[in-house]
Amino acid sequence: MIKTGEISQRLYDYLSNIGKGFEIEDVRIGLGYAGVKLEGNRLGLAAVLRNELKPGCTTLNGAGTLTTLRASSLLKYLVDGNNPLDKALGLATANAIINPEASEEENDTISLMNLGPQDNVAMVGYFGPLVGRIKETGANLSIIERDPARVEIIDDRTKDKILGNCTVAVITATSILNNTLEETLNKLGNSRHVVILGPSTPMCRDVFQGTPVTHLGGSAILDIRKVMQIISEGGGTPAMRPCLRFINVLLR
Repeated sequence: MIKTGEISQRLYDYLSNIGKGFEIEDVRIGLGYAGVKLEGNRLGLAAVLRNELKPGCTTLNGAGTLTTLRASSLLKYLVDGNNPLDKALGLATANAIINPEASEEENDTISLMNLGPQDNVAMVGYFGPLVGRIKETGANLSIIERDPARVEIIDDRTKDKILGNCTVAVITATSILNNTLEETLNKLGNSRHVVILGPSTPMCRDVFQGTPVTHLGGSAILDIRKVMQIISEGGGTPAMRPCLRFINVLLR
């Protein structure tokens, strides 16, 4: 069994010493994403879970001081953060430290799954652009989502059954931010393919060793300036897509 918050702790432990060597140059928090830019043109992204933030005029207590910190200090938000926004800054910092090479070849995530009519796919977090493509393969698709504004919320018993019976799991990387990733992984049965997906995905294979995860589907950034502008102007993945290269790491 994987303990709640263990993946975040592994990321922090793996990257904290490296993070001491980087200064933070810029931090942006938009409606869709947070971005942390480190010296050396290293930019990391993490989604902002707006529907899970408490209302109030002060969302981030450290606002106005973040660019005075070393990367290792902001990375600590990943394990000590009080809400999904704190953790988003920590995850964005982790992704900036990891800094996947933009020169890596872009592969198609759906093709790598080799889906067919024999598959039961559990989509944990709604990936709208993938829904039609998965259904076209003949696979049976079930969607598990926490935001009722996106899809109908299913009960816990049904959710557990879907996860236990799925042959393929597509899990949003934002599950790291609300501490649901470990619970999801623990409930999987004998899934042949388990992917953590989205621009928030930390592309660090060592962190996921000993877990059911077989595949990391994240992104490298082609145009840092434009991505930071899009974040500031409230954009999300569709607006950033021309500035990203989607990359995949197969763990086994």
